[in-house]
Amino acid sequence: MTSVLAWSRLDFRRRWKSLLVMALLVALAAGTVMAATAGARRGASVVDRLQARTLPATVAVLPNQPGFDWDAVRSLPEVEALTTFVLTYTGFVIEELPDGADPWAFPPADDENMRTVERPVTLAGRLANPDRADEVVVTPRFVAAFGLGVGDTVTLRLYTPQTQDALAFTDDLTGAVLDGPTVRARIVGVIRSPWYSDSVGDEQGTIVPSPGFYARYAPNLMGASDGGIRNALVRLHDGEASLSSFKAGLARVSGRTDIDQMNLVEEGRRASGTTGFEAEALLGFAAAAAVAAVFLIGQSVARYAASTVAALEALRAVGMTERQTRLAAALGPAAAGLAGTAVGVAAAVVASRWFPIGTASLLEPAPGISIDVPVLLTGALTVPLLVIAGGIAAAWLALRSARSPTSRRSAVAGAAARLGAPVPVVVGARFALEPGRGAQAVAVRPALVGAVTGVVGVVAAFTFSAGVDDAAANPARFGQVHQLEAFVGFSGEDSAPVDAIVPVVAADPDVEAVNDTRIAVGEIDRVPVTLFTLDSSGAPWPLVLTEGRAPGGPAEVVIAPDSADAVGAAVGDSVRITGTAGERDLTVTGIAFVPEGHNNYVNGGWVTAAGYDTLFDPDDDISPAFKYHLLFLALRAGADPAIVAPRLEEAVAQAVAAATGADPGDVGVGGELSRPELPAPVAELRQIRSLPVFLAAFLVVLALGAVGHALATAVRRRRRDVAVLRALGMTRPQSRGIVLTQASLLALIGLAAGIPLGLALGRTLWRYVADTTPLFYVAPVAALALALVVPLALVATNLLAAWPSQRAASMRVGHVLRAE
Repeated sequence: MTSVLAWSRLDFRRRWKSLLVMALLVALAAGTVMAATAGARRGASVVDRLQARTLPATVAVLPNQPGFDWDAVRSLPEVEALTTFVLTYTGFVIEELPDGADPWAFPPADDENMRTVERPVTLAGRLANPDRADEVVVTPRFVAAFGLGVGDTVTLRLYTPQTQDALAFTDDLTGAVLDGPTVRARIVGVIRSPWYSDSVGDEQGTIVPSPGFYARYAPNLMGASDGGIRNALVRLHDGEASLSSFKAGLARVSGRTDIDQMNLVEEGRRASGTTGFEAEALLGFAAAAAVAAVFLIGQSVARYAASTVAALEALRAVGMTERQTRLAAALGPAAAGLAGTAVGVAAAVVASRWFPIGTASLLEPAPGISIDVPVLLTGALTVPLLVIAGGIAAAWLALRSARSPTSRRSAVAGAAARLGAPVPVVVGARFALEPGRGAQAVAVRPALVGAVTGVVGVVAAFTFSAGVDDAAANPARFGQVHQLEAFVGFSGEDSAPVDAIVPVVAADPDVEAVNDTRIAVGEIDRVPVTLFTLDSSGAPWPLVLTEGRAPGGPAEVVIAPDSADAVGAAVGDSVRITGTAGERDLTVTGIAFVPEGHNNYVNGGWVTAAGYDTLFDPDDDISPAFKYHLLFLALRAGADPAIVAPRLEEAVAQAVAAATGADPGDVGVGGELSRPELPAPVAELRQIRSLPVFLAAFLVVLALGAVGHALATAVRRRRRDVAVLRALGMTRPQSRGIVLTQASLLALIGLAAGIPLGLALGRTLWRYVADTTPLFYVAPVAALALALVVPLALVATNLLAAWPSQRAASMRVGHVLRAE
């Protein structure tokens, strides 16, 4: 042992720079893997951790009915807590914000909010005093978007009660005068809860007034006629388990079965699915980084150990044992591994402030630095052991290689020789495919695996990204097949003459189909299902079906995927749907996505207009005939909605004016034709689009490192072969050709195996995303990436070969042969 330590002290002084580089590589790799792994664990648990601290609501109850009796609902035995909020589309205006910015949440209408229901975590400051009308809280995105945080003041401008009545539930506030009171409010806190959280794609964040704001200015929010609406967030004693009995009680005390209810526990599961997928992607990145580290650092450790074994040959001749030789060869890498791991642990702790990523970052209840002890402890123990084991294994292989000078031959190189291929091609193939033995050993297998892995990573990443791009550019993948929509009715009352509008809109040459969409909530086995009428003018409405066909009569229904799962329905089954007009048995003819609104696009169903009329009574005094009434317009391919919308609005105004005798300037479609908002998963998918690209970059580094190492090592360790051939007449250009052939062959093998594997892997990953999101799957093809990967791979490997090939060409033949 004394001789081993003495040798190590001398070796450390002589080669400390190499050990420092090795330690930095270990620190980079270990820090990256630990940070990504800890970030994945943090992101996967973010929804549960947020819910555990915030008393989240179980269900949002949305009757949209003035004067609704919430006390009766509050007295139901399933209800633990209930808080109401004001449903208003006009609300208030914040002077300090740019025109068009409306980041306010529906104002809380009682002091249960943020106390017994949706009690938020406070990221900065404190909660608003429920008795103060001049205090507000905001979410983090609001601070980032507008630069206003705790201690800043904002000016809230309201409408008079009369103006509020006139503007009720309109999206067009053009010309509206802010003629109500002005409130100077102070931002007292930055908060986060499941309900009061920022969402992907929302760049404005949210500002939430205190309940005292409603207490003082209720008429300005509800209107002079007190016709405003209050909906509620409800927390149930037994959570989702008591949801069914709560729904029965709600129907009993309200006399309505069509009340829209958002299952917020289900929304939490959906969020967990999104953050879970992000975590899986991050773990995949960590795994790839670990593989890259094993190859790249392993080669560095192997070179260090092999050179140490060679230097110790003299000491072995005077008595150093093979065991001592292996130990001496491993001590340097062990020291570098320990030092690098310590730095990597510290780096992972610092990097934790930027995790979790994506959707999870918007739900994290404790943002900032986090110490994941299990991950860091595992990394601190595992990394040095791997480096030590690698050093010992490399030393053992070096000793074994020194005793075994023979090497297996490559069948490819042999075939090339038999076919009379040029000498540079034959020798280059041997350099690429024959590992050699002893002093001539070359890391052939790592180079081949690295080349294949790099191509797989690039092709898979860009194939996956092509799927994301396709989904983001085609909302129809989520069932949104219309490009324009108009809001023409609310709570059973139309705001426009729909019968006069639809024929005019359908006659436009750029309109392929118009769907007259009435929306109401029915029940299947006490599960609320938002139903849409399929009532198309022009071409048949292009439903996005995952199974079956569209409904063809009043006794048929199409159900969205999650609703079908919730009620256990499949194509061909008969389901009993309860509406305000009673119960009807309908046959499920298909599974299809629905438009996204209060419902999710995977929750709801489609019925024909005749089927809708059998379920919902237009003359019911308590329940309206529809909750919302919209026109959906599917345009022809290539039509620009920005050009079509003004033309349609003018045509509709003229037609309605001609039919009613009104001034064309005073009529329209009940509201401007507008573009529908993109389905929520589009923005969520964009959040993870960069991860495969980072993964591909890591794998490309692996490939370049492995191939570059093989090229450089082959020229150095097989310089005798090159020198002999040069002595026999091989020219300098032919010497360069050996290395270029080696590089090109490695690239071609990587491409031949990597392209089909990468395409299959990318499509498999996208299929998994399509099934879990869900969305309509279309096999992605990264045409540009597939076209460029071949020339880029060949160019990259030949650029790596430039320096080794120059060394081969400029080799001093006599000096090499004398040394050998």
